[in-house]
Amino acid sequence: MTGNDEILFKDETLPLAPAQAAGDDGWKILIVDDEADVHSVTTYMLAGQEYRGRKFNFLHAYSAEEAKIVLAEHPDVAVILLDVVMETDDSGLLLVKYIREVLNDYTVRIILRTGQPGKAPAAKVILEYDIDDYKEKTELTLEKMLVTLISALRSYNFITTIENNRNGLRRIIEASSDIFERQSLQKLGCGVLSQLTSILQLKNDAVFTQASGLTASGIKGESVVLAATGEFSKYLEKPIDQIQSETVHRALDRARTQPHGFYCEEDKCAWYFKSKTGSDNFLYFEISKDLDENDHDLLELFFTNVSLAFDNLYLNKGIEDTQKEVIFHMAETMECRSAETGSHVRRVSEYVRLMALKYGLGEEQAEMLKLASTAHDLGKIGIPDSILNKPGPLTPEEYDVIKSHVQRGYDLLVNSTSPIIQTAARIILLHHERWDGKGYPQGLVGEETHIHGRIVAVADVFDALSNRRVYHQAWDWDKVFAYFLEESGKHFDPCLVDILLENKEEFMAIWEEYHDECGVCLGSREALPADSDRSDRSARSE
Repeated sequence: MTGNDEILFKDETLPLAPAQAAGDDGWKILIVDDEADVHSVTTYMLAGQEYRGRKFNFLHAYSAEEAKIVLAEHPDVAVILLDVVMETDDSGLLLVKYIREVLNDYTVRIILRTGQPGKAPAAKVILEYDIDDYKEKTELTLEKMLVTLISALRSYNFITTIENNRNGLRRIIEASSDIFERQSLQKLGCGVLSQLTSILQLKNDAVFTQASGLTASGIKGESVVLAATGEFSKYLEKPIDQIQSETVHRALDRARTQPHGFYCEEDKCAWYFKSKTGSDNFLYFEISKDLDENDHDLLELFFTNVSLAFDNLYLNKGIEDTQKEVIFHMAETMECRSAETGSHVRRVSEYVRLMALKYGLGEEQAEMLKLASTAHDLGKIGIPDSILNKPGPLTPEEYDVIKSHVQRGYDLLVNSTSPIIQTAARIILLHHERWDGKGYPQGLVGEETHIHGRIVAVADVFDALSNRRVYHQAWDWDKVFAYFLEESGKHFDPCLVDILLENKEEFMAIWEEYHDECGVCLGSREALPADSDRSDRSARSE
């Protein structure tokens, strides 16, 4: 190589294409020619040459069909030195069409070399076929061959960099869509970690190891690990201060001082973001891949979207917390109007959560159902105390007034757009329906009643029967469970009754934890008289 050649090809600033990362077999150059001497001369001429510190790795094919096989095994070939005339006079040109139109590979640089220029005139070929250069074999001296090859590699590197940027941006869009759908801090933390691999793995054949790290979030210096992989998994749900790694804490401290909260050194990266609601959010990860400038740009863009996701989640969480507080206070207000109900709302909500989980509903839905169920008697706020707390049987007219609380409560909440309040409205409307269709207000049969209403119906009656009311004494456990067994398939969903009976101890434990301190002991309390009106008792208990 001459001095001029060195000046021409040094000081390149583009990043290496990820598929050609340091430590692999070098730039893959495929020689396609039916003459063995051409292969030997080419490899001899270019032996020991490098471009940007990486050697040339030659692959060989002696026909167009062999070339197809090699390309299938090596989709990351950078340059093809292609003969025109092999099996047929145009087999090289047909291979070009195959590469571009069948493989849809527009990245590899194709240099036609021919010893019979008359078979494929340069002007015609360059216009009709997607090739990058056309040379006659006789004109390719060492210097010209090297210039041609380096120019092709430079173009390949430009194209792969642009393509990788495009793929990176596409994956950021996909990742951002995913993280914005996360409805909890834990899921958001898991999503951020899982998407890092996709963003940094810009080609399927790149040499890359899964990112290992953690995400943490919290307020007033009490950040907790939300998600973790690898060696950091043992810190899941623990305060970030408990992480026994100076490297992690040093990286996170450095990230705090960076303009965009992103710090990266060697194989360790950290990100810090303070949300508008005052929460501190951290991410730390370790990878075996060296990050280039392109990776840094992609990660900064990704973390900008992550910041927005954390902000949105905290803002939504604030709104949800406010809604939860409003619902809970409404339920407490209603509870205070009803004599001797004590912790009824709290117990019912715990029964509901337990039954929802046993039924197979997800954790999030069970939690929402638990909260929404506290408003199941909201409509009773419009019922006169003389009826609500009447110790004796209700008249038909009074019973109609009591039943009106369902529609009253539903009307109060039905126009809300909040998922929690919508669930509460549904529960209020449906928790007096019966499995046999004899309930109210709509007389729904079986699964026509939403599962939320069916679950609350069981929990509400279970609590009413097992605690003292102004209109009846608390039942003992045997009688409570016998009643549910008798009413299975009549009043209650048989599946839910089975859950209750199969998990008696867990439901009884909730009663024990939240029972009212009113001097009444389940073991010695009086049951309702045998001749009591059951329909009135059931209606009142709910």
